[in-house]
Amino acid sequence: MNVKETLRSSYNQNAKLRDKPDVVSWKLLERDHFLSLLDKREQTTILDLGAGTGQHGRYMADHGFDVTCVDLSPNMVDACIQKGLKAIEMDMYRLSFEDDAFDGIWALNSLLHIPKADLLNVLREIRRVLKPGGVFYMGVYGGYNSEGIWEDDPYQPQRFFSFYDEIAMKETVSQVFTLQEFRTVSLDGMKLDFQGIVLRK
Repeated sequence: MNVKETLRSSYNQNAKLRDKPDVVSWKLLERDHFLSLLDKREQTTILDLGAGTGQHGRYMADHGFDVTCVDLSPNMVDACIQKGLKAIEMDMYRLSFEDDAFDGIWALNSLLHIPKADLLNVLREIRRVLKPGGVFYMGVYGGYNSEGIWEDDPYQPQRFFSFYDEIAMKETVSQVFTLQEFRTVSLDGMKLDFQGIVLRK
């Protein structure tokens, strides 16, 4: 199974379905918290990593940030461009940016598709393009340890997910970044919770 090609195909096929104006309230709170941690000045740069259809990127750009969106899916990138955003089709395993390029990096529910064997290398690549002292927000579902194809996934082809419990996630991210905050959001009726993680270079 090629995880990347499966994800690209799955998100390409569901880009229109995901392009909705409404975002659940707890995600908005997480986004606003991330933005509050940045020193807002002219040309404060943000990388929206796994930007999807660009709802968060558009909000950040509308609030004066210099936002670059990247996604593995060309259809997702097209949706971002249609919103007037700078957007590039890109694999987060190999980010084609210079070192220390961004003041902040926002990754909401994108790194949960990275196999556990690859996560540290991806985190190191993210760290490379973040400025010293910069803020990296990593939001993922978790609460227990698992990885593989989600058998109940309504998307076709079905997507690969990696989940971590709190201890495992903290141990993993702390190998690459300084862990500043670990916030947990309980999700009604779900075994999973949401982990909002603030990291510094």
